[in-house]
Amino acid sequence: MQPCDSIRGISLIFLIAILMTACNENVVYESNQRIPGNEWSRFDLHRFEVEIDDTVNAHNLLINVRNTGEYPRSNLFLFVSASSPSGAFTRDTLEFILAEPSGKWLGKGFGSVWQNRFYYRRNVRFPERGIYLFEFEQAMRFDDLPGILDIGLRIEKSDR
Repeated sequence: MQPCDSIRGISLIFLIAILMTACNENVVYESNQRIPGNEWSRFDLHRFEVEIDDTVNAHNLLINVRNTGEYPRSNLFLFVSASSPSGAFTRDTLEFILAEPSGKWLGKGFGSVWQNRFYYRRNVRFPERGIYLFEFEQAMRFDDLPGILDIGLRIEKSDR
């Protein structure tokens, strides 16, 4: 390997790292949790505790879903509960479309795995500082839901 090739390789890695950081400057929080055995039990809650300091700016809340081709449906229903530091509570039932009626999977895919990011709420202003708790549970009427690899929460600053 020539010295110039090493420098180019290091420069490319450095450039990619900078671009990845620049693309994520609006991300306030992001965490994904593995689904044990790639089968999401209806009794299995996934909890995300998020410390929020910004009560002025609007935020978008997104849900990350990673699934395999073994997932038996084209949609995914979730129950999403959110609690504020003072105890205010909301619970929503959400439906996300993972595949077209033809069976073609949506989102970004590699091999037999697809990644989707769905808006849960847009332009949310958190009313108080502190720890917010978000809980996700599958609502698909199956005791065990195969083909879901990960579920996640992303909070980013809104453009508004």
